[in-house]
Amino acid sequence: LHLGSLIAIIFYFRKDLLNFIQNKNFLIKILLGTIPIIPVGYILYKTGLINHLRSLEVIGWTSLIFGIFLYFSDKVEITKKIDSEFTNRSAIIIGLFQVLALIPGVSRSGITITSGRLLGFSRFESAKISFFLSIPTLAAASLLGIYNIYKEGSTELNFLAIIAVIFSFVFSYFTIALFLNFIKKFSLNVFVIYRIILSLFILAVVYL
Repeated sequence: LHLGSLIAIIFYFRKDLLNFIQNKNFLIKILLGTIPIIPVGYILYKTGLINHLRSLEVIGWTSLIFGIFLYFSDKVEITKKIDSEFTNRSAIIIGLFQVLALIPGVSRSGITITSGRLLGFSRFESAKISFFLSIPTLAAASLLGIYNIYKEGSTELNFLAIIAVIFSFVFSYFTIALFLNFIKKFSLNVFVIYRIILSLFILAVVYL
């Protein structure tokens, strides 16, 4: 499934990625944005601390807090362009925000778009940065998945995996297209409202 999503992102943004690949600095920025989550994620999972965060209460509060955070970030004036002002500093800052996605209830795409907006990038360009930053993680997950399937050595499993990748690619591709077209025309308020309603429902279940 991760492989299908990865291929969809690469195929959808193929022109952007081709232009950026010619500029090696962009690849460095993607790596800089990815690095912070690796040691923190390792520590959380290795120590078992992540298990203490997996609760409806945590998910309820994080959904509410970061939903409100997303709302205010979308009010920030657009002052930057990804092709000229996505610096190493910007990549590191967004990467640090991405670490928060390790907390259950914090959406990785949501928090990276939030941080991109806070830095002055448009909704569209913040979303593009978010998708670009997902590539290393999806690539690692895809390689792990391929390795596990290879270890199983089952022809039937391999066939099912191929079908799953195809469906994942098609679904992810059209989801990316619809999402980007939506945020070109509308604000992020619909996602804010969704997160707040979801959080209130979860918190009601927890406390009532």
